[in-house]
This record gives sequence, structure tokens and C-alpha cells, in this order.
Amino acid sequence: MPRHKLSIYLLILLLAVQSIAEEKDKNDLKNSDIPDSDDAEASEMGPPSAITIVDAPDLSKEGPLTDSKEEDDEEINSILNNKLSAFEMLSAIPGETWVQKLLAAEVESDDEDDLSETEVEVDEGDQPSVELTAEEKEAAALYEMGMVKLNGTVKPNKAEAYGLLVRSAELGNKDAKVMVAWAQLLGSYLPLDTTNARRTFQELADSGVPDGHMALGFMYAAGISVNASQARALVHYTFGAIGGNVWAQMALGYRYWSGITVPNSCEKALDFYRKVANKVASEVTLSGGPVVQRVRLLEEVENPGYNSGILDNDLIEYYQLLAEKGDVQAQVGLGQLHYQGGRGVPQDPQRALHYFMQAADAGNPIAMAFLGKIYLEGSEAVQQDNDTAFKYFKKAADMGNPVGQSGLGLMYLHGKGVERDYQKAWKFFSAAAEQGWVDGQLQLGIMYFNGLGMRRDYKLANKYFNQASQSGHVLAFYNLAQMHATGTGMMRSCTTAVELYKNVAERGKWGEKLMEAHQHYRELRYNEAYLTYSLLAELGYEVAQSNAAFMLDRGEVSLWGTERELYVRALQYWGRAAAQGYSPAQVKLGDYHYYGLGTAVDYETAAMHYQLASDQQHNAQAMFNLGYMHEQGLGMQQDIHLAKRCYDMAAETSVDAKVPVALALLKLSFMFSLKYFQESHWYDWFGVLNLDHSLGPNWDFYLLSALLGLLGIVMYFRRPQH
Repeated sequence: MPRHKLSIYLLILLLAVQSIAEEKDKNDLKNSDIPDSDDAEASEMGPPSAITIVDAPDLSKEGPLTDSKEEDDEEINSILNNKLSAFEMLSAIPGETWVQKLLAAEVESDDEDDLSETEVEVDEGDQPSVELTAEEKEAAALYEMGMVKLNGTVKPNKAEAYGLLVRSAELGNKDAKVMVAWAQLLGSYLPLDTTNARRTFQELADSGVPDGHMALGFMYAAGISVNASQARALVHYTFGAIGGNVWAQMALGYRYWSGITVPNSCEKALDFYRKVANKVASEVTLSGGPVVQRVRLLEEVENPGYNSGILDNDLIEYYQLLAEKGDVQAQVGLGQLHYQGGRGVPQDPQRALHYFMQAADAGNPIAMAFLGKIYLEGSEAVQQDNDTAFKYFKKAADMGNPVGQSGLGLMYLHGKGVERDYQKAWKFFSAAAEQGWVDGQLQLGIMYFNGLGMRRDYKLANKYFNQASQSGHVLAFYNLAQMHATGTGMMRSCTTAVELYKNVAERGKWGEKLMEAHQHYRELRYNEAYLTYSLLAELGYEVAQSNAAFMLDRGEVSLWGTERELYVRALQYWGRAAAQGYSPAQVKLGDYHYYGLGTAVDYETAAMHYQLASDQQHNAQAMFNLGYMHEQGLGMQQDIHLAKRCYDMAAETSVDAKVPVALALLKLSFMFSLKYFQESHWYDWFGVLNLDHSLGPNWDFYLLSALLGLLGIVMYFRRPQH
């Protein structure tokens, strides 16, 4: 079969499988609706819940993917017009491949969903049971033990966990193989081995494992251990996303949002990002999860005073010393730090409980309120206890603490340990919201949206969700995204919804890999840091894109041989970061085109990037560079007046630019004076002063006589008078 024909069928297959998946999602969401206040009566207490909204209709009207040849276009359209089924399309490809198996599995899963919806009862005894071998049982047990050690919140031992996972993978456990292969690919907790990782992921992809497709998509996209191929990356991302892989869905959402190797489609991006955001929102806990520090290597390395937000061990030890001496503020601060995690400190519920107990015994209301949250949610360190939670919340609320007020509101809202009372819940949430507490604002928004104990009011819900989003609450972003995606209480906006969903998706647990990559960089493990950053860059993290580009720019990555390869990849990452609004990346794009790094020298394109960074982000460096290009006439008409204006704007924008601007203006003044004399025909003055021509050849004699006469007159008048 000709190669281009095979590609046609593969594209058709992708469309068919994607349509099946989209239809499945729509069927799953048919029964979901906005909950009424009566429905809320039956809800159980759990993590802070997000609102449930009817799924947005698919408004995308894009046609099929097309090839460059007209005959291929006609063939694709004719097949689609005949409305062939997915299996009829597959029949054109000889032999049973993994693609066919995956499609068959997808259709079978749809059939299972249909059966579950009609509530067909099946006797479990009629289902054939698969007996695991002793080796498979051992592999499964090792995997479970490894995951428990890896995900434990109380002093997780990751080195020991990966040792167990390696043994499980050797015994054939697929889930363990996925974990081990990712660790080898990124060099996390296992030695870096991209070749063996690629071999394992290829094996997993051939057997239809979504993680295998996701990893291969990343490797083809970034050119890791294989020749870069964006087309193959797209195929693997698509099958990974259909299989439910969250990272693959994020990668496709970002590509459709930015138009990278696919037509730009807001609706498709919305669909993928919404799936990821649903998962992130469902896993939000009362603590909100660890805070991810987005450290920028460019600022950290080039600006000595840059504050990354990561706490040094010396500073933590100092606060610990103060806490042990009875400093209540230090106890509360350390308790919050260990309770929520972040700033380079992992979550540790036991230590958080220890410090909060000390501060609560001293009468601190904040510590009491957080103890209420700990007991309300429960953890490995503390057993869930509604009565104890209510006691601490009540003490804190009586002292006017908004965290305690919000905690009481949650208990009354869900009837946890107390009788459900929407009026009391509204009262406590309002008191907390008036003090600016984010949880109170969020819960008020949920109550107004769902009409819990009151009439629904979407405008007030939107108001409180916006207030909570300003404090960075992930569920506030998620609920706003739901409202914008469906046009509930406002005009529908796909663009705003995607931006909000993307924000939520990037707050998933995998965001912790940003800190992991930064730790690699600080330990001078540059290849490991780059691989992790480039993976997150594929998922759409702007800070990962700029950090990966920064490392390539400095030549710190040794995965490729030539300098040009590094610059070409860096140019790509700078471009993606600039498209997401990072102004230093926009300036870097201008620099690359100015100096011809990874591309041809192009002064006009360089000037365009500098202009964008200047106009849109008010970047002082871009203004200064524009001034220089105006001064020299590079990529634009030479104009000294515009150059001076750009220099002055740079000095007004940034204090750091004042000294270089002063030097540039001094040089500009000199050049302006020189140009003035050139334009004023200074050589004509020498014609006027040509004394041989104007006074004759004996002008020196006349001059000497005049000077002697002048000297005589002076001496005469200075002579003493008798």
C-alpha cells in the first residue's frame, strides 16, 4: 500500500475514534444537571465540592484533517460523505493491528456503559474469573507496597518505593513498568536511561496502555532518543488522550489552544482541558494541596536579588528554634507550612498537628481553626473526628477567626456532626467572607449558585467566585470556568473558559514536578532538569517552556551534539513562552533573530518582537533594543528622535535601565552633533577662512603688522602717566 494512502486511513481512523470518544462523553453527561436545593439534601460531606453544570455543547465545525494532495482530499471526503462506520474504515487497513484492538476496546467500553445505564443485572457467578499466577500476585503486591510508600504523607520513602516498583516491573506488572519507565526517562529516583525507557513505553503502547502513548508522544515531540516528529507525537497524544491519560489530554488541549501542529480550535481545547480540570477539582482537599513554586531560572541566575519563594533550611531551622521556645507566631507559621506544603517544604500532617497543638494551647485562634480542618478531613496522622473538629472551629469562630467561621459553615452546610442548617451555614460563610477569607467566599458562591436555602442568584455566585479566585483558590477558577463554558449567568466565552480550565489543570498534583526539576538544576543534574521541564512544557506550563529554553540557551544540556540543535529547540520554547505572555521570552525571540541563533539573521523580525514586548508588556530591555535599532537603522528607518524616545521610555520603565540609557543618550548626543555639522556643510567655513584667497598671498605679513600695532597701542596706554 502506498505510504500516503496509509496516512489517509490513519487520519480517518483518528477522526473516527475521536468521534466515538466525544459521543461517549456526551452520553455520560446527558444525565448531569445543575443540582437543586432538594438534591443537595442528600449530599454527603467530602472535599470542598465544585458546582455541577450541564456540559457545554460542542460548537466546533472543523472539517476532516486533509493531506496536501487533491486526490487524497477527495478520497477522504468521499469516505466521510458515505458515512462509513469505524470498522468499515478499519477494514481498509490489512491485518489486525494495535490500532484495531484499541478501537475495539473503546467500542466495548461504550457497550458496557450502555448496559450500566439500563441497569441490566448480571450474576457475578456467571462471569469467568481470571486466576492470577503466583508471579502476578507477587508483582501486584510489590506494586501496591511501592505505591503506598511513594504516596504516603508521613515521611514517604521514595528510594525504597522505586526499589519495590522495579522488582514488580521485572515480574511483568504493567503499572509498575509505567512508573519505572517514567523514572528512567526523567532521571527521577532511578538512573537516567532514555533508551530503555523508550523500549518499555513502545512495548506498553503496542499493548494499548495510554501511558505508553503519552510518553512516546512526548519523546517524538521533544526528539528524546528518537528523531523528532510532531506528526507521530500528535498520533500518540491522541490515543493516549482517548485512553484517559490526563497528561495527553493536557498536551492536546494546549496544542489546540495554541494551534501547534493542529488547527487552532477553542472548542476542542475546551473539551480536553475540561476533562483534566474535572479530575483536579475532584481531588481538591480542605488543605488545598501543596503550593507549587514556579521558579524562573532566568531571573534566579541573572538577578542575584531574585526571590524564588523557596525557604532555606537555615531559615526553617531558625523558626523551629523559635517555635520550641514558645513563639506562637512561629508555631502557627510552621504548622501552616507543614499542613499545606510548598516553598520547598513537603506536606507533613504529623508536624503540622504538633505545631498547631502548641499554638492552640497558648490560645491562638488560627491554630484552633486549622486543627478543626485537620480533624474534619482526617489523614494518616489524625483520625477523622467531627466532634473534635466542631469544638476547635467553635472556639476559633467565637474569637472572630474567619477560618473557624468557615469551618462551622461547612459542617452546617453538609450536616456533618450537626443538623444541616443552610441559614447558619450562610451566616458563618458571610462572616468569613466579610473578613476576606477565601473559603467563605467560595462556599457563598456555591450556595448562591445551587440555591441552597435561598433563591438562586448567578450574579452573586459569580461575584463570590471572582473574589475567591483573586486569592488563587483552584475551585473558584474551576467554577468560573464552568459558568463561562456554559454561559450560566453570563455570556458564554470559550476563550475565558479555556484560560480558567488551563489554570485549574496546571494546579494538578503533577505540578510538583516543577519543584523536582528545579531541585535537579540546583544539584547540577542538567539533563534530568531539562527533561522534566520539557515534559511540563509539552503540557503547556509557560514557566517550564522558558526554563527549558534558558537551559538550551546556556548550553547546559548535553542530549544533542551540535550548538545549532540547541538553539533551534530553544527558539521553539522561547516562542511558546512568548505566546503565553512572558515578555523576556519575547525579547529573547528578538535576540535570536537579531544574532541569527537557530535561524537566519532577520532585523525586521527582531524589531517586530521587540515592538511586541514593548507595547504589550512594557519591557524595558525591548524598549532599549528598539532605541538602538532606530539609532542604527537596523530593520527600520534610521531615526535619532525615535531612538531617544525609546531610550527615555526604557529609563522611565525600569530603574535598572537608567545607567545604560544615560550612556546611550550621551553617545546619541555626540552622534547628533556630528550629524548636525555634516548637514550644515562645515567645509564651507574653511572656504571662508581661506586667507590666501581672500587677503592675498601676503596675508601673514598684514596679520603680523596688525598684531604689532595692537601691541604698541596697548603698551602706550599702559605706560605710567607723568
